[in-house]
Amino acid sequence: MEDIKTELLSKSKRARMESFGKLISFICILLIVLAVGMIIYFVASKGLATFFVDKVNVFSFLFGLNWNPGQTDDYGQPLVGALPMIVTSFLVTFLSAIVAMPCACGAAVFMTEISPKRGVKILQPVIELLVGIPSVVYGFIGLSVIVPTVRSFFGGTGFGILSGTFVLFVMILPTVTSMTVDALRAVPRHYREASLALGATRAQTIWRVLLRAASSGILTAVVFGMARAFGEALAIQMVIGNAAMMPDSLTTPAATLTSVLTMGIGNTIMGTLENNVLWSLALLLLLMSLIFNVIIRMIEKRGSLK
Repeated sequence: MEDIKTELLSKSKRARMESFGKLISFICILLIVLAVGMIIYFVASKGLATFFVDKVNVFSFLFGLNWNPGQTDDYGQPLVGALPMIVTSFLVTFLSAIVAMPCACGAAVFMTEISPKRGVKILQPVIELLVGIPSVVYGFIGLSVIVPTVRSFFGGTGFGILSGTFVLFVMILPTVTSMTVDALRAVPRHYREASLALGATRAQTIWRVLLRAASSGILTAVVFGMARAFGEALAIQMVIGNAAMMPDSLTTPAATLTSVLTMGIGNTIMGTLENNVLWSLALLLLLMSLIFNVIIRMIEKRGSLK
């Protein structure tokens, strides 16, 4: 009798395996949270040292126009104005998203509504191939093809925001297209059937029903692509020109936050002002990534409430 009672009160093998699986999952989640927290703490501690240790004015850093950390102005303040890089980063990000959005929507509509079979056989492998191409390859293609083309048609050196926009457009297009395809496929079928039953054409159904129903998913795809474009470093560095000055046109050399970071982080000494201001740029990039994630969550939440 005691043996039966003990057996009934003890956990079964399946229950023990389930508890073990939950423990492993909890440990993995805890490790991820700790890793993210340590990254945020490390970047924040290094980036904030510019303002608390080196006594650089925050407004001078965010809105200054001159970037030369090794020199000072007439008042003895270091020339660490990051506004030109911030403006350039936003410009190439928004311009690439504006160009990628209609192209991605057109490709997604073709793959889901116009010719699904050809889309799966032709477009989907091409998109998957573009996703797997390394950033340095995009940079070499931009340096060999896009920069000379921009130089021929628009003059100048060919390096600048326009060349960076074209490179980033090609890089984020697969991501935006794939997520837009998923958003369109998630639209219930009866939306299409109801629209066609009311006499709407296929084009009217796509424009007035499907794209509007999938608008939250499409916006999420665009913001996700912008987040990738904002943080891209190597490819944009090869075609932007890397001139840390306020851009006065789309064809003049400029610099982004990531290009300045990749060029300067290996040439500075840890703990110096020159190194700390680069960590401050990295902190700006981290904050922008968090902002993009918050925007994506807000768009998803708004779409789920519809």
